[in-house]
Amino acid sequence: MTKSYAVGQERVLALRNVNLEIRRGEFIAITGLSGQGKTTLLNILACLDRPSSGRVFLDGVELEKLRDSQLAKLRRDKIGFVFQSFNLLPYLNARENVELAMEGNGKSHDDRLKRAHELLAMVGITGREEHRPSRLSAGEQQRVAIARALANNPSVIFADEPTGNLDGKTRNKILGILMNLNLQRGVTIVVVTHDDHVAGEAERILQLRQRTILGEKKGNLANRKAEKPTATTLKSTESIDADDEEGEEDDQ
Repeated sequence: MTKSYAVGQERVLALRNVNLEIRRGEFIAITGLSGQGKTTLLNILACLDRPSSGRVFLDGVELEKLRDSQLAKLRRDKIGFVFQSFNLLPYLNARENVELAMEGNGKSHDDRLKRAHELLAMVGITGREEHRPSRLSAGEQQRVAIARALANNPSVIFADEPTGNLDGKTRNKILGILMNLNLQRGVTIVVVTHDDHVAGEAERILQLRQRTILGEKKGNLANRKAEKPTATTLKSTESIDADDEEGEEDDQ
């Protein structure tokens, strides 16, 4: 598929003849220099944008044939998206931000509340559920964003530079959460990243150059899955402890 944008009287090419298949349960990293179309590709895969030409399928459904309302339902039911800038609503606390993602999915208020607490506990935000984003560190905000992305049990999570605003220690914790979701729960993960460490830990690394995919290689996760397919699963009770981030609230 190809994607271009109208800029004044000209059209700017964002993606050129991209041919890509992502299999269920993979952990994919998309890398490349700025301006090569990484975020554009992610947005199209996540049903946030449409290609100018070509065809995109999700679970055998051709997305170009769906109306906007159908795409919105598909995003709600099957897709979780993690933004680089978190995109948490500042006037809602952590729990409310996660609950909001479940509006319209048929769950009762009590069920949404229970689900939000469970997800926040899983990502290590226990005890800080009632804090608004301004009282959470960058790492904590990203954890809330991941919990929000998981609210409706998506089969695939798309993450745009999920560790881009974080220090190395917190980056590793966020990467650990994503790895856990892939290994333990079978969630397909597609990450856009400039971070060589994050990319290297993925299962498959796609390299965007000249606005198309010109390279691919295996990451560490491919070797782990091939060598020890049963040993990579993490314990179901494992979560990320938030205690080590105490005192790291951002000054805002």
